[in-house]
Formats: sequence, structure tokens, C-alpha cells
Amino acid sequence: MRTFVSAKIHGIRVTGKGVVYHGSVTIDRQLLAAASIAPYEQLHVVNLANGSRWITYAIPGGPGVFELNGGGAYLGNVGDACIVLSYTTGQDFAGVKVIFINDQNKVAEQLTYA
Repeated sequence: MRTFVSAKIHGIRVTGKGVVYHGSVTIDRQLLAAASIAPYEQLHVVNLANGSRWITYAIPGGPGVFELNGGGAYLGNVGDACIVLSYTTGQDFAGVKVIFINDQNKVAEQLTYA
């Protein structure tokens, strides 16, 4: 068995952060659906501004929202661009839906890596 990327949200901007929280990232529910990421699914977050990378899970939020919660709030600032990734395990790569996000946290482009 191998681990492959299964979804990618590229360029999403941090809109808020809060340390007093149990953890996770809050992501616009429409962006989660567009990338085929389920609520509460495990995610890796990569902050393009500072190189931080951590594992957390998705909580669905309102339009345009991408908030760093709990310990993750220390790993970024409002306005930082990030990449959100999920993974799956299998014998072969089954493809991945990739969405590229604009500065307003809206889908700018969609691709499939096959």
C-alpha cells in the first residue's frame, strides 16, 4: 500500500486565527466540497509564507473563511497563503482534484492530476 495525495486546495488565504480552541482549521464548506474534502477529514496544511507544515482536520465554515485554530494559530498570520492537502492509501494513484484559490478565497481554477 502507498499513500497518495487525494485533494489539494492551493493558495487559500488565512482570514482569521484563534488560539483558544481545541484545534483544526475552519474552511469554507463550498471549497471543501469543490476539492472533495469531507468535514472532519485529516488534512496537512502548508503555510507558503513561513514554511510551517502541520496535520489537523477540517471544520466547515462560511463563505471565504480559512481560520487557523488552536496550536495552528501560531503557525500563520491573516493574509498568509497556504496549501491544504488530504491523502489516501491504495495500490495505485487514482487522480486528485486540485483547486487554485484567488485572493478572495474563491475558486480561480480547477485541475485534475491523473
